[in-house]
Amino acid sequence: HGDGLCLMNLLFCVCAGSDGESIGNCPFSQRLFMILWLKGVVFNVTTVDLKRKPADLHNLAPGTHPPFLTFNGEVKTDINKIEEFLEEMLSPPKYPKLAAKQRESNTAGNDIFAKFSAYIKNTKPDANAALEKGLTKALKKLDDYLSSPLPDEIDADSMEEEKGSNRRFLDGEELTLADCNLLPKLHIVKVVAKKYRNYDIPSEMTGVWRYLKNAYTRDEFTNTCAADTEIENAYKDVARRLAK
Repeated sequence: HGDGLCLMNLLFCVCAGSDGESIGNCPFSQRLFMILWLKGVVFNVTTVDLKRKPADLHNLAPGTHPPFLTFNGEVKTDINKIEEFLEEMLSPPKYPKLAAKQRESNTAGNDIFAKFSAYIKNTKPDANAALEKGLTKALKKLDDYLSSPLPDEIDADSMEEEKGSNRRFLDGEELTLADCNLLPKLHIVKVVAKKYRNYDIPSEMTGVWRYLKNAYTRDEFTNTCAADTEIENAYKDVARRLAK
């Protein structure tokens, strides 16, 4: 199945940064970028400056914003469908399977970004504490998942109670589709909440911090990340100042 994919026909368009060329702040672009990198695929990446959208791109995908993927002249814009397409087309034995084994790995942390958005857009000082608490609670749920052993980490023959998990990523020792979805968003939360609300992910959330530190050792993540200043600039108008 995988051999049927002519990679010359695969074009991946992502949002450009403020300079019009570097990778912009877009967790959806980074998600797909990471998947292609983890698959070990050679592909063409085109950064698109939304302020100066080139005419040929407009003809290729009218009314479409990056990220999107074109394959054999067909434009794919739905992120989940692109992910499914890549997992199906770029399959073993030539390409690694990236789907998570545990279903819970796909939903772990899935409400963090919504809680973060509500927190960062809020302008009312009296609502700040409750919204911050909501974000912390969502992060704590992720921390609990990362700190709990997965089924294959539990030794059925051992009489000792399991101490917890030290796994590197959501679903085990390797990055999966679940990480490609969550990590770009989690990184944005860390950078933006610190910059505009002086909020740090609590240090006692050792599972979350272990997870992030492991991610920062991987080229597939760090080399597809927008620069911190790019992320901060992207939220300059979104992050509302709290009214005095």
